[in-house]
Amino acid sequence: MNPLTTGSDLPEHDEYDSPWKEAVDNYFPEFMAFYFPDADSKIDWTEEPIFLDQELRAVVRDAELGKRFVDKLVQIKLLTGENKWIYVHIEVQGAQQAEFAERMFVYNYRLYDKYRQPIASLAVLADEQKNWKPTAFGYELLGCKHILEFPVAKLTDYHAQLETLKTSDNSFAIVTATHILTQQTRKDPQKRYEVKFALIKSLYQRNWDKQRVINLFAVIDWMMRLPKELEKDLWSEIETLEEQDKVRYVTSVERLGMEKGMTQGMELGKELGLELGIQTAEQNTLQRLIQRRFKTLPEWAVERITQASSVQLEQWLDNILDATSIEAIFTDTDASI
Repeated sequence: MNPLTTGSDLPEHDEYDSPWKEAVDNYFPEFMAFYFPDADSKIDWTEEPIFLDQELRAVVRDAELGKRFVDKLVQIKLLTGENKWIYVHIEVQGAQQAEFAERMFVYNYRLYDKYRQPIASLAVLADEQKNWKPTAFGYELLGCKHILEFPVAKLTDYHAQLETLKTSDNSFAIVTATHILTQQTRKDPQKRYEVKFALIKSLYQRNWDKQRVINLFAVIDWMMRLPKELEKDLWSEIETLEEQDKVRYVTSVERLGMEKGMTQGMELGKELGLELGIQTAEQNTLQRLIQRRFKTLPEWAVERITQASSVQLEQWLDNILDATSIEAIFTDTDASI
């Protein structure tokens, strides 16, 4: 038997957390449109959503009830014309958990207490237990009722739509397909290699802008980890694909950044891994801020960010607050470092 086809060569634990966070940050409108279309239809997307992750952590830090992939707090505006923000609390839960519905309840009322506004709580259940689908939590005592009911999207409900997901134009259809296929190939490296390349190849066949392809490429690459030998074979196929299509999406610099990100995930908890994690987070944050503010992210900027030191990254993150151009972000730093 070929040792590359045994389950022992795959990482003990697949990485879901970081890819999901990146995808939600990059494609929040598509996240809402895919999983919660009713809510999406009521949102005014001409107003840029505001992520309040730090505020969320401050509100709930002493109310931790289990581990999740992602929790987000987002300010959005509605199409009703009301001139005020509303708040959406999102949880992506990766495993069946007895405390999950209670956590949704606790976070909802704590956020209401802080903002004194109704909070919309939404959940994506990414576990593999088809029959686990909590949608409410509450209690009744002496005639007093306190109940939270929340919309839920369950990834196992999409298994029958897998082929359709692969060809969808919604980024979160691709993320969902990637998640499902990662679960299904947990013990089959060769099969994972085949489906991973097929997903990546499908990105090259779309008329999407380069940054969107790169971002989704990173999600697929990060989530569907392979043994080293199969990873080398995959990159060789990708290089051949780019030569055939006469298009290059993933440069050597971007590939290096992805590999660093995966290394950081695998080494999380170790001192070196923690340092790499902080630096990778700063790189990702700076790239997202540039993309959102200037609506473009040149390759030369990606290269500078990827090769920068932590000191440089911190300075550039400060610079972006007042910079009037992408070039201005990187000025007055090299001489002082």
